[in-house]
Formats: sequence, structure tokens, C-alpha cells
Amino acid sequence: MKNPPAKPSQLITKEFARQLNVNYNNKRASLTAKKAEKEDANAIWYSLEELENYIHYIKTNGTKQGYNVDGIRFYFGVYPDDEKHGEKAGLTTLFLVPTGKKIEKNTEKIQSFALKQEATSADIQDLDPMNYGNIGRPPSLLY
Repeated sequence: MKNPPAKPSQLITKEFARQLNVNYNNKRASLTAKKAEKEDANAIWYSLEELENYIHYIKTNGTKQGYNVDGIRFYFGVYPDDEKHGEKAGLTTLFLVPTGKKIEKNTEKIQSFALKQEATSADIQDLDPMNYGNIGRPPSLLY
């Protein structure tokens, strides 16, 4: 490989990841399990193909709708306690929402028809969020 990818600056150690997972299991999952009387999910898995497809979808459709897509925000959620959600009812989920900036045409004389971006990046409400990864089935997965 001639140009290997740069090492991401957000990487953490395996030990710290393990600590974060243990903290979640001890502090959050135990609280929800007591209320729900069942063990909650503590991990969500998406295949690389699913993630790559979603990234392609949000970039392509975001551009078509006038956005500069710049990221993905991950939200925690809980499925409704409704039998239509089957075994996921009442359990934790993680869903993805694209973020970006609307590109607007600036009509000032000096910058005639130039593209101007808003100052802040926000959730893009015009594109669909992604959900339905595979949850860590009880017994909980441990990192």
C-alpha cells in the first residue's frame, strides 16, 4: 500500500474502551434492566457495507438537496414498548443522523452566484436517519 490512511486522532486505547464499556454496564444498563426486568443491549453493530452505503446515500442525496454533509451524529434511543418491535421493545438502540450545512447562493455583487455556507453544522432533517443495527443480545457483550 503506497499511501496508507492517516491514523485517526480520535483513537483511544483498548483499556480505555474497556473502561467505558464497564462503566456503561455498571451505571446505565443496570438501571434500565431493573425497570424493564430484562437485560438491555449494550452494543450495536453495523456492517462496513451498511455504513459505506449510508455514507454514500447521505453524501449523494445531501448534495442533491443543497447540503455540504460533513459528519454523522450518533443518538441513543429506546424502542417503544410495543409488540410490533418484538424482542427489541423497550431496549436501547443507536441511530445515525447526517450533519452538515445548507449551501446558499450569495447574490451580492462582489461574490455573484458564489456558494456561501452557514456558520454552523447541524442535523440534516431532509435526509433519513439510519437505525436497525444488530444489538448486543443479552447476555451483554463485553469489550
